[in-house]
Amino acid sequence: MSTPSNPLGGLGGQQRILSFAIKDKSALYASFMPFIKNGGLFIPTTKKYQLGDEIFLLLQLMDETDRIPVAGKVVWVTPSGAEGNRSIGVGVQFSDQDKGIARRKIEDYLAGALTSDRPNHTM
Repeated sequence: MSTPSNPLGGLGGQQRILSFAIKDKSALYASFMPFIKNGGLFIPTTKKYQLGDEIFLLLQLMDETDRIPVAGKVVWVTPSGAEGNRSIGVGVQFSDQDKGIARRKIEDYLAGALTSDRPNHTM
């Protein structure tokens, strides 16, 4: 019996492709998860994901026309009915396959705002 090929690496969990566009700095700040190794983003969604599910993210930032392809995995789930009226969605940790390109682009957009204590979708 053979194991299906997995272009994102690893075994198990579901693979999904998500397209996500962030058009303004405050939304980017609220979604960015700098406290996760390689960085990550919280993606509001009502689709069901499990921790460990592999995600291929096509990320569009601000007014850029090109999307950044980022492989990652679900490391955070906020279900419906979560305490504090949190947005429903998942946190996707960036893999090291893109060598930090997505994280650096996000940090460039958020320069100076990363030390803010404003609330975000996860903390």
